[in-house]
Amino acid sequence: MALQPRQPIVDWESNPTPEAPSAPETLREAGLSTAFLTDQILRTIYVRGPQLGRDLAQYMCLPFKVVRDSLKFLKDEKCIQVDGGDLVGEVSYKYSLTDLGRRRAQDAMKQCAYVGPAPVPLEDYVEQCYRQTVTGLQCYPESLRAPFSHLVLREEMFTAIGPAIISGRSVFIYGPPGNGKTAMARAIGDFMNTAGGSIYIPYAFIADGNIVTVYDPSLHVIDDTPTEFGDEADATVRRLLSTGAMDQRWLRIRRPVIVTGGELNLAMLDLRFNAEANFYQAPIHFKANGGVFLIDDFGRQLCSPKELLNRWILPLEDRHDFLTVSNGKKFQVPFEQLIIFSTNLDPKDLVDDAFLRRIRHKVGILAPVREVYEKIFASVCKRLGMNYSADAVEYLYERYYNRGRVPRASDCRDLLEIVQSICRYRRQPVHLTRDLIVEASASFIAEFT
Repeated sequence: MALQPRQPIVDWESNPTPEAPSAPETLREAGLSTAFLTDQILRTIYVRGPQLGRDLAQYMCLPFKVVRDSLKFLKDEKCIQVDGGDLVGEVSYKYSLTDLGRRRAQDAMKQCAYVGPAPVPLEDYVEQCYRQTVTGLQCYPESLRAPFSHLVLREEMFTAIGPAIISGRSVFIYGPPGNGKTAMARAIGDFMNTAGGSIYIPYAFIADGNIVTVYDPSLHVIDDTPTEFGDEADATVRRLLSTGAMDQRWLRIRRPVIVTGGELNLAMLDLRFNAEANFYQAPIHFKANGGVFLIDDFGRQLCSPKELLNRWILPLEDRHDFLTVSNGKKFQVPFEQLIIFSTNLDPKDLVDDAFLRRIRHKVGILAPVREVYEKIFASVCKRLGMNYSADAVEYLYERYYNRGRVPRASDCRDLLEIVQSICRYRRQPVHLTRDLIVEASASFIAEFT
């Protein structure tokens, strides 16, 4: 049966950041079974050694009152013992494994070696995804300009980009190399970070007994700005008291902006199974839920464009995907992200009409006209602390662009950084002259014309 959101989609205009998941009051509210939690406790003590009750609960990101009954059960079963404590109560008891508990922990490790924050149920993850979907994100020209302020774009570009962001659908950015396709895609990601609010992701979720890790510190940026739960000191007190706190199994992050290029292959779009530990890592595109997934240099991946697009043709249409575990069982997950395809190649040479129809927005970025080129050139000069020289630009057009070389926006940066390097090498103040641009362009451009 298809999973459906149990809460309405957030009204982004009035509340750009979704409500944080609340800490569970009971094991049932946590969505975990007693058998799972007892195994998790045994594994944790087996790997980390004897633990204080509060440290054990905090490591698993659960309130102690949720863990208490499982600890009592394991103690009654003579799997753990109390080595000490003080008058604070069970939260300060020091728990260690008995010989029986060690054997059971070893058996549990063979079944699954995952230790760390307790997973959330798949259903809770799905519900949270629908609360923080990219679809319907508010976007207006004035709010869109700031993330694009470092780029020189024609006004019609904003007319094309804004509706694409609001739709939350896929975007195809195409055009000759060196004209800012990747920079534009990253600017869209910056807009999502600044205007889209934060989102919440779990460390891991559990589906039919299978643990899938989601949080990736190399891709997800934690948003540590103050929230309605207060500062860190207040949050620590609430965690200890287990009242009014956020569910610590979730992290508040900036909307992810994940970039992949020629290294992308089909295997990266499937669950990655750790055969020794018996749990899974979510695929790379799954980690982009709630944010942006940029496929740069589309058409140059390790797999063919047709294979890649066939893999995504239904998720793009239906906004959900399926993940398959090692026994062949599939479970449905949200596909809630803005996918951006960026390519230097002709889209008609890469995909057929059926797929182009599913990509709602196509944005062509062509070579800059001279007026735009001069603005980009001046902008780079300012960034490098260099004077602007109209003679330098005039030389480039006389020598190259008027003779068949197509101007690229990236030429401005590349040429001026060469000029900067020449000046530094000669121990001269960084400045721009016609002679210096002649020298820089001779090594950068001439050999290719």
